[in-house]
Amino acid sequence: MQTLIGRREALRLGGAAALSSLAMPAWASALGDSPRRAILHNLHTGDRFNAVYFENGRYVPQALAEAMRVLRDWRTGEEHMMEPGLFDALHAINTRLETNRPFQIISGYRSPKTNAMLHAKSKGVASQSQHTLGKAVDVRIEGLQLTHLHKAALDVSAGGVGYYPNSNFVHVDTGRVRRWSGS
Repeated sequence: MQTLIGRREALRLGGAAALSSLAMPAWASALGDSPRRAILHNLHTGDRFNAVYFENGRYVPQALAEAMRVLRDWRTGEEHMMEPGLFDALHAINTRLETNRPFQIISGYRSPKTNAMLHAKSKGVASQSQHTLGKAVDVRIEGLQLTHLHKAALDVSAGGVGYYPNSNFVHVDTGRVRRWSGS
């Protein structure tokens, strides 16, 4: 078991290191080279992340690896590489909202198995979800009106933004720019 854990950790850090060399999304270049922080709280696992994931003009591999662990599929425990631009989108949203409150994570990465199960239960879950690609997160911020979070996500224009007022979350992804409302 010790070897397997060591191997997983090595793969995760190696993948994060590879991501750190990727160019940031064009829209994120407006963020500049200033340090960027993500503040996350996974409501299902209780895991938290509050660290700088980008500094000195590059992504910080260890910080990305830890943030990705917090966004794992809580139903299966599976982890997946999350697109660094997703963290940039969350940072930009927090900056726009002028808050340092954590994003409460409803859903981050979804394994194909989890996504298929959810899709079978609800037409509101896309069969080819950005969640399965590590490009999406469903969030809310405690004490903040959901309409404000929704507007900030739309203003950032990082990708898709779904508004789910009845379920009390906003979907943010780094796919193509689009918008929709659900329940």
